Order: sequence, then structure tokens, then C-alpha cells
Amino acid sequence: MTKLIPANDPHSLVLAAKLLRQGEVVTMPTDTVYGVGALAFNAEAVAKIYAVKERPADKAIPVFVASVDALGRVCSDVSPDILPLLEQCWPGALTIILPASPALPGIVTNYSATVAVRIPNHPVALNLLALLKEPLAVTSANLSGQPPPSTPAEIKTQLEGRVPLILDDGPRPGGIPSTILDLTQSPPKILRQGAVQIASRWLKA
Repeated sequence: MTKLIPANDPHSLVLAAKLLRQGEVVTMPTDTVYGVGALAFNAEAVAKIYAVKERPADKAIPVFVASVDALGRVCSDVSPDILPLLEQCWPGALTIILPASPALPGIVTNYSATVAVRIPNHPVALNLLALLKEPLAVTSANLSGQPPPSTPAEIKTQLEGRVPLILDDGPRPGGIPSTILDLTQSPPKILRQGAVQIASRWLKA
């Protein structure tokens, strides 16, 4: 059975963190749509995200971190040159592609050499990251191929019995997705134009 509890209750975050540490998946609000997440370094938990969503195995899952300093946990190479960009855009809807840490389970990155990562601009997601002190693999809380639900009730209908917990923060209409910027290419390349506009100086070799 899937529980739906208020996201703004501190006890809810404690319960969510407990479940995540136990290797479960949890549905949480983000600054774009609701997401279903698991501890990024728990391969078995990340596998549950694929099972819950019926997600194709060849699709990697983005990673949420709590701070720029935490990038070193999931990325093998973070150039100081990009820090001004991150300080300007994070927390926010900018996803960057960087070389993945060898320690990151391959199931997160689809066994590629890169990882997609960002800091979400939502207090519930940020507080959960701070409580866990661990990065989270997070993707939209829907069955693959279907539009992301905009309300917790719709999520519960779609994912009933598939996830143990939904943190209810009210409707999330979605809207503009995050911009995806590949920083492993020279010059950097925008893979998806979303909510964040990237100044031209960041797109030069």
C-alpha cells in the first residue's frame, strides 16, 4: 500500500529518509515535476526505480546533489572554470553532464562514462538531501511513456503499491523542464533548452 503524507511535516522527511536508507524508493516534489528517487549509490534501490516506472534499461537517471561541494561524490572531474556558472544557476533547473565517478553504480548512468546532475530548487528535495547527506537518483514519478501526474492523488492512482511513500506538496503543474548542458564536450553543448538560459560565453571552447 502506498502512503501519502504531508511533505512539510518534519516527521515526513524523517520517515522518507528512513525508507531511502533501507533501500526503498520515495516520491517527492521537485522544482519541475514530482520525482521518484532512491539513494544513488544503492544499485538495488535504483533498480527499483526502473521497475516502478517500467522504465527502459537504456535510459540513465539524473542525480540530485545537495551542494556544489557534493559534486565530487558523483563526478570524477569538476573543473573550477564551471563554478561561476553553477553558483549562478543552482539551485535551479540546470542539469549538467560531467564525467561520472567510477564509484557511481553503472545502473544510474546506463553504464556510460557520464552522469547528469543538478541541485533542485525545492525545499522538500533540498531538506531531504541535507538529511540524508547522500545524492539521490531521481526521475519523474510516472509510468514510462505516460505524462507525469500533476497531483499526488494522480501519482497514487498511477503508482499505487509500487512506491511505499509519496510526500504530498500539493499540485505540481510541471511546466518547463530543466536545461541540459553537456560539459564533457568542447565547446559545451545544450542538449535540451529548458527553463535556464545559458549565456553564450559558456558555450565557447
